[in-house]
Amino acid sequence: MKLRLENKTAIVTGAGSGIGRAIAMRFAEEGAAVVIAEIRSDTGKKVEEEIKKAGHRALFVETDVSKSEDVKKMVDRTVKEFGRVDILVNDAGILIKKFILDMTEEDWDRVLNTNLRGAFLCIKHTVKYMIDQKKGKIINIASMGSVIGLHNDYGYCASKGGIMALTTSLGIDLAPLGINVNAIGPGVIDTPMVNDVATQGKDFIKNGIEKTPKGRLGKPEDIAAAALYLASDESDFVVGQTIFVDGGYISV
Repeated sequence: MKLRLENKTAIVTGAGSGIGRAIAMRFAEEGAAVVIAEIRSDTGKKVEEEIKKAGHRALFVETDVSKSEDVKKMVDRTVKEFGRVDILVNDAGILIKKFILDMTEEDWDRVLNTNLRGAFLCIKHTVKYMIDQKKGKIINIASMGSVIGLHNDYGYCASKGGIMALTTSLGIDLAPLGINVNAIGPGVIDTPMVNDVATQGKDFIKNGIEKTPKGRLGKPEDIAAAALYLASDESDFVVGQTIFVDGGYISV
């Protein structure tokens, strides 16, 4: 059986844990060489080791996606190591949950710089290689917060709404060049970020499950499955879309 990402090179930001890790692992299993672009060296190295131990190709590069120099160095190292960039997954993201009077300008900038500026910078520095190849897949991780309000998460929601708009606009710009830009909007997923939020709000996970028609938390692997579709040739006619993988949460 042919591997769906055979001979491809994929960059996955924020791949040290949660959704990013699941995507990196799934892509590696499907034949891709995976670059783990992660700000935390401990988790990034661990995922690199896991993938290599399974017999696949991986490279960890410590990267702060909010810094243009970091991103450029990461992309340059990717090309030096693997010769090309076929897939980019912009998963790196943070959430700062505070009431508006308690949110500092530094908090706001940190969220927007990581979640939205980071995606812009990663696309900017990788897309030239995709243009030269006349093909590429860019997958942005949005959120159900792109389209609905989440309590005290306005900074996160603003950044993810921006991701959705970035996806739509760049999708139409880059499609004629052979590059597909799409996004995934996760619901309540069992990740370290969600578990951190759960410690701040009473019954957060319980309420999330109750509001999800499927009746459970999502798994990082649910998002990885959608990412695999968008990274593969099977999605060549999908442009500028945000696919919500949320168990029906936003449909209620």
